[in-house]
Amino acid sequence: MVQTTGKILIIDDNEDVLFALNALLSPYVERIKVSAHPEKIEHYMETFRPDLILLDMNFRKDVVSGKEGFLWLKKIMETDPEAIVILMTAYADTEKAVQAIKAGATDFISKPWEKEKLLATVFSALKLKESRKQIENLQMQVQSLSNSDYPEIIGESEAMLEIFTLIEKLSETEANILILGENGTGKDLIARAIFHHSQRSQKVFTTIDLGTIPETLFESELFGHEKGAFTDAKAEKAGRMEIASGGTLFLDEIGNLSLAMQAKLLTAIEKKQISRLGSTRILPIDVRYISATNTDIYESVNNGNFRQDLLYRINTIEIHVPPLRERGQDMVLLATHFIEKFARKYKKNISGLSPEAKAKIMNYTWPGNVRELQNVMERSVILSSDKILKAGSISLQTNEKKKESENLNLNEIEREAIEKALKRSGGNLNKAAGLLGITRYALYRKTKKE
Repeated sequence: MVQTTGKILIIDDNEDVLFALNALLSPYVERIKVSAHPEKIEHYMETFRPDLILLDMNFRKDVVSGKEGFLWLKKIMETDPEAIVILMTAYADTEKAVQAIKAGATDFISKPWEKEKLLATVFSALKLKESRKQIENLQMQVQSLSNSDYPEIIGESEAMLEIFTLIEKLSETEANILILGENGTGKDLIARAIFHHSQRSQKVFTTIDLGTIPETLFESELFGHEKGAFTDAKAEKAGRMEIASGGTLFLDEIGNLSLAMQAKLLTAIEKKQISRLGSTRILPIDVRYISATNTDIYESVNNGNFRQDLLYRINTIEIHVPPLRERGQDMVLLATHFIEKFARKYKKNISGLSPEAKAKIMNYTWPGNVRELQNVMERSVILSSDKILKAGSISLQTNEKKKESENLNLNEIEREAIEKALKRSGGNLNKAAGLLGITRYALYRKTKKE
């Protein structure tokens, strides 16, 4: 497991627990702050700004009700409704777990903990925080009337408008959804938009990142377990399917599941019931599934790496989220939004893009999609000293090493550059001039000279 980003605040009245968690998590995250005083939580949220809070549920000796934990959880959520909180207690039970999730907690872990499970839970929570940051970064009102119901998603391209229309059509159905798209395209945003526009919008929405769960913990995480079901099962635990019953479960990175895990997931979906590890009791569940993957799921089926019957169950409706390079002017909309965001953050007097900068953004392939665009714009704002961001301030990273040209003849190099610009712009002199960073008149003169 490798995790190098994220700040964690740990609140527990047991100094030994604070020391142990600090020692365990420090190698994997950016920074950790620990405290035995829950009354300082609000102060730390303002000054330390944690990505994740690990919160004990009981702060007085021999108290096992968890009421204190729920009280502090409520105060955290009032301070920041988007806060990511994992509750910890040595007295876990199903009722508390469900109550914690409904009260706003992201997850619930028991003490003493199993190292691998604790790390998987923490990493999953940090990834959720990263996703929520993306939502925050993309909160911009778009002028398009068709997009007025989706302020958290920036997009006026035809492909995005089609997705908005499809989400509206799905609002009256309970169909299972499969979202396909490259990394960084915002599949999680689409999943949440579907949920918020569904008939289950007032119910539970919980997520599980199937790509980060070790196979040995899959059944415990998805179906739950009883106390003593395996060596480290110190208390009973509700699984994600049980918690999500009545609501929606987002199965992220479903394409990474092994065939064995696929079979177990398929059985639960088909029978609409589960059984916790260590129990013979059958629990009926009512879950709507939204799944997502960046893999070529159909190629995986052809290769025998993904079950076709499971694919049929999860993709009643498919949504293809286009890569950024296919979204046209959305690239400029997003870039402008990020410039405004980071100009405020770094107190820079920068507003907008020069025509050459817009052309540079439009002609780059953005393999990392929106996430890459955000990083590039942040770096550009930091390094720029201009009021309008220019093309020269935008540094694009490529995976391919550029081969040094052996041709040093300036006339020939200029001619090759003009030919490429004209080809890329479809012969449009204005666009070609923008790509070259010169005026249309200068380009006209250069194309006429011999």
